[in-house]
Amino acid sequence: MSAMTGMNVGFVGLGAMGKAMAANLVRAGHSVQVWNRSPAPVQALVAQGATAAPDLETVFANDVVISMLSDDAAVESVLLEPELLANASATVHVNMATVSVALAQRAADLHAKYGLGYLAAPVLGRSEVAAAGKLNILAAGDSTLLDHVEPLFTAMGQRTWRQGDQPHHANTIKIAGNYLVACAIESLAEACTLAEATGAQPSELIDVLTHTIFPGPVYTGYGTMVAEQRYEPAGFRLALGLKDVTLALTAGADSRVPLPFGSVLRDAFIDAIAHGDADRDWTAVADVTRRRAALPRRHDGPFH
Repeated sequence: MSAMTGMNVGFVGLGAMGKAMAANLVRAGHSVQVWNRSPAPVQALVAQGATAAPDLETVFANDVVISMLSDDAAVESVLLEPELLANASATVHVNMATVSVALAQRAADLHAKYGLGYLAAPVLGRSEVAAAGKLNILAAGDSTLLDHVEPLFTAMGQRTWRQGDQPHHANTIKIAGNYLVACAIESLAEACTLAEATGAQPSELIDVLTHTIFPGPVYTGYGTMVAEQRYEPAGFRLALGLKDVTLALTAGADSRVPLPFGSVLRDAFIDAIAHGDADRDWTAVADVTRRRAALPRRHDGPFH
């Protein structure tokens, strides 16, 4: 897409995911204005062809606003200020963060109050997938608005999976998906620990399983990381894994759906964070199982 046919986009949140997504929009020929709490990522995007927004009010003067913040608290404090929304001239705000179902519903209602379109579009994929423009985007909201921003989704992802006209439905699907991945990581950790404790090679276990009964990116990719205890660099921080498991438990409680595995997962993530692993990849939760089995860390010494 050429710059002449590009869209005017304001982008908020340049973390590991956001900076890659914004860069792909720039490369696709869109006019991208970026804002972030810390200046370094803004400068990096400006060097790639974006422009820096002096404030959020300027961001919301663009046709489309895309945000990729870390959690409910960040979205609430940065983007849901009534004065900001009341004065916005944007057509639509696309919230691509993984947030709670309750926040998604509240955000949609608040945007509607001020006549601003709102779409939820959380993504499946780690930072390296975002950089490659291969995200799977779960999008929900008004179909006309979804059509309007589809060129932006095309620049950032390989497919857009529409989830209906209620924005929070996209968040439900994303939360459920991440919950399943967390369950898979825990099961991989337990299986690899069992193999190692009995003298077998975890890497051999993963090789067999991913070529027979458990093919696919989750078991292949995360299984290899668990077997090799390769938790850095963090493609998805462990602290965010705890956030997503907690979102699933909250959604379950609100809907009266028991998630017993979720309680076990939450405690394992809390255990990992208590041992200093918050900023490692979320596969580092496997070390909790290893620690319980009195197995040492292979690469960085005994448990601390």
